[in-house]
Amino acid sequence: MLSDNLIYKSYYNWWKNINKTILTLIVILFGLGLFFSLVSTSLIASDKLDTNSYYFFFKHLFFVGIGFSFVIFFSYVNYEKLFKISTILFIVCFGFLVLVPFIGVEVKGSKRWIDLFFLPRFQPIELLKPFIIVVAAAILSTEKNENIYYKYFLSFILLTPILLLLIAQPDVGQTFLVFLTWLSLIFVSGINLIIFLLFFILIMVFLFCLIFFVPKFSYILLRFKSFFDLSSGNNYQSEKASEAIISGGFFGKGIGEGTLKNRVPEAHTDYIVSVISEEFGALIIIILMLVFLFFVYQIIKKLYSEKNNKIKLILVGSISILLIQAFIHIGVNIRLFPTTGMTLPFLSYGGSSIVGTSILSGIILNLTKRRIS
Repeated sequence: MLSDNLIYKSYYNWWKNINKTILTLIVILFGLGLFFSLVSTSLIASDKLDTNSYYFFFKHLFFVGIGFSFVIFFSYVNYEKLFKISTILFIVCFGFLVLVPFIGVEVKGSKRWIDLFFLPRFQPIELLKPFIIVVAAAILSTEKNENIYYKYFLSFILLTPILLLLIAQPDVGQTFLVFLTWLSLIFVSGINLIIFLLFFILIMVFLFCLIFFVPKFSYILLRFKSFFDLSSGNNYQSEKASEAIISGGFFGKGIGEGTLKNRVPEAHTDYIVSVISEEFGALIIIILMLVFLFFVYQIIKKLYSEKNNKIKLILVGSISILLIQAFIHIGVNIRLFPTTGMTLPFLSYGGSSIVGTSILSGIILNLTKRRIS
């Protein structure tokens, strides 16, 4: 009886203090991802792999269920414990990332996944990203050393091995995503604009040299060339994605009426916007983006009233990584960018992506809930 009362009291305190608007939006976004998986992308993927029609939907549902356990856990734990847990999990996930070059599974020329006998195949960087934000924010906001440039240096030392491991996979999309998220953190923390721009240029020059002079990364140069040269014949993915969006028009063809979606590669992950747009129309994509932006706006509202610098930086990093990833994903679908293999947060199929987004959502809920002094 006593334990039941403690559980009830604990749940009641969590529910009373949680930001219910943000929680509702998280549920809506994951729910929409499941809906589109059920009516569109699951059937495509199942046809291609000759499996049960709802095999991918049930897998998607399973990962969302696992993900929500992480949402609840990270939103529930004590604020101080959150940082300790995040630091430990940062080390664990970084360890998995280090193992990728040695025991990773190679798919389409890239080693990004680990397949352990006691775990489903997963992509370590997806799980690591939320903890990169937390640990980098902790370094940048520490009061143990007042020298801000020393903090920038330490955070860059933290980031460098992660970026090098991503480049080695190779996974340039995630490299850019992590790097740009870190740039947003140091920009908000008050770095001199000239130093910021110089640093950005140096990194861009480094990546330029990799792409043009290291044979392993020649495929990126090929993607850029084909992106700007429509007659090259190497634009199959982006062409089919664009055709799917155009054929759907403003109101779409209706559920199950799409035809081009069957030719869009990786429709259930990298090109979900194209598939949704064909069947439901550009109007639904606009509505989805408005829901997503309203979710971001709710976090920004908390940001302006928050006095703790560490929390501010984590929320800025969370907003940045979600917006940048969504922008890149949509940009690839509408031929604004070359193909990168970036999922759309909350909506795309993919166990690692769903769990990583869930962890980030739990951290956001934890840092936006009401605190009684």
